[in-house]
Amino acid sequence: MNKFFLKTFMAMNTFAIRVSRGRIGSQLGTQTILLLHTTGQRSGRRFVTPIAYFYTEGFYFLVGSNWGKERNAGWYYNLLAQPHTILEVKGNKIPVEASQAEGAEYDWLWNYAIEHHPPYQHYKEMTKRHIPIVILKPVI
Repeated sequence: MNKFFLKTFMAMNTFAIRVSRGRIGSQLGTQTILLLHTTGQRSGRRFVTPIAYFYTEGFYFLVGSNWGKERNAGWYYNLLAQPHTILEVKGNKIPVEASQAEGAEYDWLWNYAIEHHPPYQHYKEMTKRHIPIVILKPVI
């Protein structure tokens, strides 16, 4: 995917989601989009990334497919470095703690993801890397 187009689209989508409090831009085809806040692990810079998510059993999760590229997206490394963060979902800011899915939990969430958005299977076939799944549990 063209890097300029992607950055421009993501910036416009972030703006639309924020201004409309999630009424515009938070549903793209079969995917539901949230805004993920992270802090750069090296730069310390704050980022807000529109990203597809799933919600089940009281928690959110993200599939780190990065469109099948050979590297994980920056947000993934940022969450590993600082797992406490904020999500914006439908206009609400939700504090969460991130962790990686592993083992049987990973398998269950992967199957859930491809059942609800089959292109993830194609992304998996495009890359040799393990596609991570990040669980985001609300912090009370």
